[in-house]
Amino acid sequence: MVVARTLCSVSATLIIILTLFLHVNAVQETKELKADQSSRNTSIADYEWHEHAVKDPEEIAAMVDMKIRNSTERRRLGYFSCSTGNPIDDCWRCDKKWHRQRKLLATCAIGFGRNAVGGRDGRFYVVTDPSDHNPVKPKPGTLRYAVIQDRPLWIVFKRDMVITLSQELIMNSFKTIDGRGVNVHIAGGACITIQYVTNIIIHGINIHDCKRTGNAMVRSSETHYGWRTMADGDGISIFGSSHIWIDHNSMSNCADGLIDAIMGSTAITISNNYLTHHNEAILLGHTDSYTRDKMMQVTIAYNHFGEGLIQRMPRCRHGYFHVVNNDYTHWEMYAIGGSANPTINSQGNRFLAPGNRFAKEVTKRVGAGKGEWNQWNWRSQGDLLLNGAYFTSSGAGASSSYARASSLAAKSSSLVGMLTYSSGALKCKIGTPC
Repeated sequence: MVVARTLCSVSATLIIILTLFLHVNAVQETKELKADQSSRNTSIADYEWHEHAVKDPEEIAAMVDMKIRNSTERRRLGYFSCSTGNPIDDCWRCDKKWHRQRKLLATCAIGFGRNAVGGRDGRFYVVTDPSDHNPVKPKPGTLRYAVIQDRPLWIVFKRDMVITLSQELIMNSFKTIDGRGVNVHIAGGACITIQYVTNIIIHGINIHDCKRTGNAMVRSSETHYGWRTMADGDGISIFGSSHIWIDHNSMSNCADGLIDAIMGSTAITISNNYLTHHNEAILLGHTDSYTRDKMMQVTIAYNHFGEGLIQRMPRCRHGYFHVVNNDYTHWEMYAIGGSANPTINSQGNRFLAPGNRFAKEVTKRVGAGKGEWNQWNWRSQGDLLLNGAYFTSSGAGASSSYARASSLAAKSSSLVGMLTYSSGALKCKIGTPC
C-alpha cells in the first residue's frame, strides 16, 4: 500500500511538472508570435535588404535559444543521454533510427542559414558510381547526374567512395548531399560550386586536395550546359546564392579557399566542420568595391580550426558575421580578418595563440588605417584567449550595433571543447546513435 501511494505521488508530481512545462512553452510561443508580428511591421530604412537577408536576427536568436532550452528540458526528463549541448547535433544524433529519418536533419539548422531545406521535399537519390567521365552528359548513378536535376533531391551514397571530379560540380537548387553512414571523399580533382541557386545542404563529406579546372563545357542543370573558364580550386564556392548550410564536413588542402562565399550570397550557416592544412581557409565577400555584399549574413558556429591553418578563419568584407563557439587551435598569421567595414560579432570562441610572439593577435584589418578601422564594429564577447592571444575590438560598444550579426545564443567558451568534439565528417553506423 505504501509503495502504491508513493508511485501515485511520483506520477502526480511528474504530471504537474509536465503541465507547468507545457504552459511555460505556450506562454513563450505566444510572446514570440506577438514579437514576430510586431517585427514584421517594422521597416529597415537605412538601405534595402537583399531578398534573402534576415531582417530581424533577434528573432533567429530567440528561436535557437528556445530550441536549446527545449532540448535541455527533454534531457532532464530522460529523453537524451548522449547529448553534448550542441543544438544541431542534439537535434538528431541521439536517435538510433536516424538513417530512416534522414530528412529530419533539415529541421536542425541554426543561424542565418536555418531555412535551408535542401532536398527535403524531394525523393532520395542513391549515388552508386564514383566516376565522372563526362561533365556534359553525366552518367545516371553518379553524383554529377544527381546534383544537376531540376527537382529537389536528397542525395545519399550506396557505399564508401572517392569521387575525383573532372570539372567543377555545379549544383542545382534544392539539393542535399548527405554522406552519413559511409565514407565519401571528393578529392584530387575539381570540387563543389554553388552558383546562383538556393537551398543547399552539404553534410558529412570529406573534401580535400581540390584542383583548378576549367576551360571546358560543364552541365549545370537538365536543360543547360555552358563554357566554364578556369575555376579557382575552392573546396566549396558559393556565388550569388542563398539559404546554404555547410555542416559536419572535413576539409583541407585546396588550391584556393576551403569555403568562399561571394557576389551577394547570404543566409549561410557554416557549422561543425573540421578545417586543417590550408592557407586561406574561408573568404566571405567578393571585393572591397562589391557593395552588394553589404547584405551578406553568415553564421560560423561549432567549427574546429585545426592544425596547419594559416589565415582567414574567416576573412570578411562588408556584411554581418556571427562567429560563435568555435575552437581555434592553430593559426600562423591571424584568425579573423576583414576589410571594407564588416560587422564581426565574436562570442564564446576559444582562441589558442601560436608560439610565435608576433602572431598572437586574433584579428587583422586589411587596407585601412586605424583612423578608419577604429569605426568598424568588431567585438569579442566571452571569448577564451589562451597563450597570449588577444582580440582588438573596435567600433560601437552598444549591443544594438550587432543586432544584424547575431543569430544564436552563445554558450560559455569553457564548453567549446565539448561543442566541437565531433566536428568534421562523422563516422555514423546505421542502427546506432551517430
